[in-house]
Amino acid sequence: MSPDTVPSNYGQADIGIVHLGLGAFHRAHQAVYLEQHLARHGGSSGWGISSANIRSNWRLVEQLRAQGQRYHVAEYTDSEHVTLREVAAIRETLYAGEDGPGREALLDRMSDPKVRIVTLTVTEKGYYLSPAEGTLMVNDPAIIHDIEKPESPCTAPGMLVEALARRHRAGIPAFTVLSCDNMPDNGKRTRQAVIDLACQRDAALAEWIATDVAFPSSMVDRIVPAMTEQDFTRLADLGIDDAAAVVCEAFSQWVVEDDFPQGRPDWERDGVEMVNDVAPFEAMKLRMLNGSHSLLAYLGALDDVETVADAVSRHDIAALLKRYMQDEAAPTLAMPPGTDLETYAERLLARFANDSLRHRTHQIAMDGSQKLPQRWLAGAQSRLAAGGDIACTALGVAAWIRYTQGRDLHGQLHAVDDPMAETFAELHRRHANSDEALVAAFLGLEAVFPKALALDGRFTQPVLAAYRSLTARGVVATLDDFDQLVSRS
Repeated sequence: MSPDTVPSNYGQADIGIVHLGLGAFHRAHQAVYLEQHLARHGGSSGWGISSANIRSNWRLVEQLRAQGQRYHVAEYTDSEHVTLREVAAIRETLYAGEDGPGREALLDRMSDPKVRIVTLTVTEKGYYLSPAEGTLMVNDPAIIHDIEKPESPCTAPGMLVEALARRHRAGIPAFTVLSCDNMPDNGKRTRQAVIDLACQRDAALAEWIATDVAFPSSMVDRIVPAMTEQDFTRLADLGIDDAAAVVCEAFSQWVVEDDFPQGRPDWERDGVEMVNDVAPFEAMKLRMLNGSHSLLAYLGALDDVETVADAVSRHDIAALLKRYMQDEAAPTLAMPPGTDLETYAERLLARFANDSLRHRTHQIAMDGSQKLPQRWLAGAQSRLAAGGDIACTALGVAAWIRYTQGRDLHGQLHAVDDPMAETFAELHRRHANSDEALVAAFLGLEAVFPKALALDGRFTQPVLAAYRSLTARGVVATLDDFDQLVSRS
């Protein structure tokens, strides 16, 4: 295979953006768009990036520093076609996962008047918002730390509040805060977290943030699996020796609410869709792409299916995804004129079938307690309110409940990577002898399930029926008899 290669060809760039969350998605998505922008401007636009990890993975920071902050992105159309891109838009990497010089360096950078935008990819759990209520979890130990020690924060909301407080004291205009995480109304939710935390510190500061800080929403879309040894081997075969490299699909989309009081890059010239309202695009992606991803992830993982491509190659799972997108997700969406949801669904299935990515079902299955409300539950409530069917969603919830046991349907153990993993384990221990009690206990988790939904028999009964079928008969038999299962519930 002979890859197309896109080298980085510009020099130093002043830092105008700070990014929190130096993960693979950021390096394969936002940084690539900024790479294209800076290349057009010869690196002199003032929009270079300072990227920081605020939790784990100091090793990645060291790797990037050793490589002069440059790394490669391998964009696969399929297993035979790849474009290699060298990215140098990240001009500085910081590790702020511990109280020390790295954290102070990050806060200093965020306080720099040249920094006019702070972006985030810290995952849903990184905002410390209750999934069901959307308010700041003030009793979380990390948030308690930031309330008690506001000048040395350890969370993303805490970093934002402290940096904004420093700018406010110094008379420096506020930066714009742009969330790039998969949450509905991610701008509004980020604003909620920041203002709630600021209120714990200083009412005047909270009022200034509410008045002066812009929190535009965005929708991001690119499939970026976690790197594996196989990926590094593939890159080595292409002549790339890069510990910080990222593999992803060729497709990429970024839709951004155009609200940047202190200015922004001319992103629209690089394919970013700058719009007045992101909400329809957010809902479309969360319910159709992410909702389908979660559905195949839990069912696939329970049946020892390793990757997304493996899952959609199965006729029964592919048929379920089509039914879910057509019958349960699409009817809940209010899209701009000209949006073809049927074509969108077909393209999603084609993207899922890209076997070059090796996107593991267990990676998608992480943090279900944080993802279910926006991927499935909001749509389910809308669907039920319209008198519609939610059988596929109910099956997905049942599969998630069974997945949190930490053992698949073939008896193989797996890790349950979720902030509520201990709670899940306790519920499985307590209700091991009663499917009905177990399902009721999970649906009673108010941190995940809206109370009205948890009390609605049109939702609870299909979940229980699907759970019983999965545990007694397995995934294949459940999907083979799915119509009968729906009618019985």
